[in-house]
Amino acid sequence: MAIDAYGGTTTVSGLASTGTNLTDAPLGTNPDGILGKDDFMKLLLVELQYQDPTEPMDSEKILTQTSQLATLEATDKTNNALEELAKSLGTSQQYSILGAIGKTADIGSNGVLYEDQPIKFEMYFPTDVKSGNVTIMDSNGNTIKDIALEENAKGVYTFDWDGTDNAGAKVDAGAYYIESNYKDQADEDKYTRMGAYPIESVRFDNGTATVKLGSNYVPIDSIKEIY
Repeated sequence: MAIDAYGGTTTVSGLASTGTNLTDAPLGTNPDGILGKDDFMKLLLVELQYQDPTEPMDSEKILTQTSQLATLEATDKTNNALEELAKSLGTSQQYSILGAIGKTADIGSNGVLYEDQPIKFEMYFPTDVKSGNVTIMDSNGNTIKDIALEENAKGVYTFDWDGTDNAGAKVDAGAYYIESNYKDQADEDKYTRMGAYPIESVRFDNGTATVKLGSNYVPIDSIKEIY
């Protein structure tokens, strides 16, 4: 476990919202009671059909209702266009993470929680290693265990810690922090710590992007920094 390194039916004028007769409309046809442009057109036609011939509808009123219908249709199309745009932007944002492949991702944690069981952890060395140590420290920054490094090419390496200190004694359960000071092939001092890894690949699972850091896939929202 990683830890923080720094601590029913709608009716109007005898019509269901689907345009069917009430006796034929199933329950729950329009549970939200939302009328669309087709419903308003049907209402207008019914209103014209049953108007009093001796007192026909005012032409101005018909024009007003027609204008309202056109406005409703335009609004409906705009809403649909915005929904498609939102989907497109969401997809574009997800796939933009592909450009991060090869860069380094930092999950903001270089700690492990030791609970009396051996721990396996991974560290990334951005340059070739000539010599050095992986250091396990307690919450006060005191060195608990040094693991000697062998000469290796740059990359991600796995280490095992059995929960003992440099004297071979078992340590108490709790939070411990892992870092490394080493020398590269040019004898230059280098530093790295657990929690920073190169992004090797990106996987999309049910619309959620995860990135491969070391041997694990990590949700993109768990990454603190990419550089």
